[in-house]
Amino acid sequence: MEFRSNEIMHGEDAPFYRSLFKSMGYSDHELDHRPLIGIANTWNTCVPGHFNLNQVNEFVKKGIYSAGGTAVEFGTIGCCDGVAQGHIGMNYILPSREIICNSVEVMVQAHRLDGIVLLASCDKIVPGMLMAAARLDIPAIVCVGGPMLGGIEFDGRKSDLTSIDEAKGMCAAGKIAECEYKALENTACPSCGSCSFLGTANSMCCVSEALGMSLPGSALIPAPYGERLRSSFAAGEAIVNLVMKGITARQVITKESIRNAIKVTMAICGSTNAVLHLSAIANEAELDMNVVEEFRALNKTTPQIAKVNPAAKWDMEAFYRAGGIPRVMDHLGELLYTESMTCTGKTISENLKEYTYSYPENPEIIKTVEEPFSTTGGVAVLDGNLAPHTAISKPGAIDPALHRFTGKAKCYNSEEEAEEAILGGKIEKGDVVVIRYEGPKGGPGMREMFKAMKYMYGMGLAKSAALITDGRFSGTNNGCFVGHISPEAAEGGPLAIVEDGDEISIDVIDGKLELHVSDEEIERRKKAWVRPEKPIPNGYLRLYSKVASSADKGAIIEC
Repeated sequence: MEFRSNEIMHGEDAPFYRSLFKSMGYSDHELDHRPLIGIANTWNTCVPGHFNLNQVNEFVKKGIYSAGGTAVEFGTIGCCDGVAQGHIGMNYILPSREIICNSVEVMVQAHRLDGIVLLASCDKIVPGMLMAAARLDIPAIVCVGGPMLGGIEFDGRKSDLTSIDEAKGMCAAGKIAECEYKALENTACPSCGSCSFLGTANSMCCVSEALGMSLPGSALIPAPYGERLRSSFAAGEAIVNLVMKGITARQVITKESIRNAIKVTMAICGSTNAVLHLSAIANEAELDMNVVEEFRALNKTTPQIAKVNPAAKWDMEAFYRAGGIPRVMDHLGELLYTESMTCTGKTISENLKEYTYSYPENPEIIKTVEEPFSTTGGVAVLDGNLAPHTAISKPGAIDPALHRFTGKAKCYNSEEEAEEAILGGKIEKGDVVVIRYEGPKGGPGMREMFKAMKYMYGMGLAKSAALITDGRFSGTNNGCFVGHISPEAAEGGPLAIVEDGDEISIDVIDGKLELHVSDEEIERRKKAWVRPEKPIPNGYLRLYSKVASSADKGAIIEC
């Protein structure tokens, strides 16, 4: 069979290249007529979601050799959204996605690899890997490390990382003692793995499975489970099968599979960040589709049939035991394109027929299309005079009483300013907190307003105030929020000219975000607007601020 790696292993100059591999101990058996399979490993000891990836890597490698391939390993970066929260580190998180994608491309092309297993678990790392697979269009599988276990019970559910920020808000409001808040650091995160809620990390692992780029049932196997390692072994075997069959990433990542992923995101009330990432993945696959508009259309026809933290008390372990993504896709049934190809070399329909569930159903977590939690999807697209190029919200994580909300603006030009106001008791019932200059260019890097929303929850404002921004949110945020407002303030978008006291209405049902100021006044303010000076450090952020696209295009780098 013709492999890409034959260029270096079996050509006229093969001795030159083979000598380099033999210097590392590779044998003739490993180098002769076997596919050269890369393992892109994002293991490090900065990210709990990636802490177990070296163990996962070993089982992937065993699977590759078992199926007749030869494994070559390399690393790339991976950052922890949690550790990066609330300081300059968050400016780097979304831009890191492009570095991950580019680094995988460089390694695969430089070494003529025949296939690639992409090891990742967390927020921007999984989409970065999927973007690389789509760009390279070689056989590829995403293999994740799995979610951590839930912590001690707090505020009616198993605690997790977000419980700590909620507790800080409660402490500031005098609802709990400081010792109770501080004690959570020892009990909220009891194991490694991606965080135990349906944040962006687990949402994107689910998206990868829904796309067909991860093995069925693999997205949510908890990190400490033995099944996680067995699944990793199977991924190693599967990548060799894909190479032998010549099934490449773009045969899996298609318009139909992107729509499947959108529908699954809607059905599980996944992270709003999935909109950004699926836009970027579709772009790398060179698919002619507007992913934001696909989200808008499919919201109306896709019911929400799963409800987990932050929309309910159930954590990822419970979601996995309830059947996870296979059960969700099975229940969605005819709403999906079930003849889409997957990384098993089989269609979704074939995979679901062969899938064996290890645990019984739990209708409190996963319902049916006939009796859903909501008849519309958990992620919504808005537009209006405050968001001419769209904005994103998450009605599945918003109390129904706030699906239509009108309030008075309180404006802040940074996340830090807003957080100080929230914790300082300056935000009241009926306020709309406006955080701007946090978009892809303005941030730069489009930071998450995670802490701001959690502080509002802790201060008892989650059901009486709202927050809008050109930045992003964590998948675990709840309350009335709208993000990804485009054009962003730094590009002169309408968000830039909002003033304290302006009336703003949010309607996630009809998809509207409106500033109740006359058109004449808006134009007057636009003419008077001057972009605030904001120092940007030398290096990657300065480059990103110059070439990043708007949120409605996925915040991709535009050359």
